[in-house]
Amino acid sequence: QVQLVESGGGLVQPGESLRLSCAASGSIFSIYTMAWYLQAPGKQREVVAAITWGRSTNYAESVKGRFTISRDSAKNTVYLQMNSLKPEDTAVYYCNVLSSAGAYWGRGTQVTVSP
Repeated sequence: QVQLVESGGGLVQPGESLRLSCAASGSIFSIYTMAWYLQAPGKQREVVAAITWGRSTNYAESVKGRFTISRDSAKNTVYLQMNSLKPEDTAVYYCNVLSSAGAYWGRGTQVTVSP
């Protein structure tokens, strides 16, 4: 069993920044990919950014140049640095880990961008 604990969400104004963290613990053997997804009200969950064990990264077009995903392998932690936030970034952000033991989700952290 793998547990994911997210932190760092909150309420910010447009143009401000937030840093999300997700720490994985439990029966972790081999992590392939760590990723962040978002789910806005009434919409499907969609990927925001992902990082592989080899540190290759991918981003949704809507966040390229504004968000940066990184990981600390020693701590089994993934981060999402979010700059120049926009109201349309408002959503619940979920951490996802794909490992040899399966795929796991965190409970989510709310990010609200509002004047």
